[in-house]
Amino acid sequence: MSGDTSGSNLCSVDFEIYGHVQGVCFRMYTEREGLTLGLVGWVKNTNRGTVVGQVQGPRQQVKEMKVWLSKEGSPSSRITRAVFKNERDISKLELSGFSTRF
Repeated sequence: MSGDTSGSNLCSVDFEIYGHVQGVCFRMYTEREGLTLGLVGWVKNTNRGTVVGQVQGPRQQVKEMKVWLSKEGSPSSRITRAVFKNERDISKLELSGFSTRF
């Protein structure tokens, strides 16, 4: 089953990133990284000073995005915690493109 790129390999995950992640182009870099990895999703700032969003795509790329969100982020950001929840298999992408929401 390895190397399977059918719909059964797709997943979706919600995220919330804590730390110094607003006012440091975090959303723009998240959108860019998601597109680079071939993922779809969205990202937005919260009034709690965190960044939330959702990514969908092939499991391996979603895994890479989770690492990027929890360890790298934008150049000026300082990530203290990344929370991932509602991770689930999906049969097809439910979103298109990668957008910043307001």
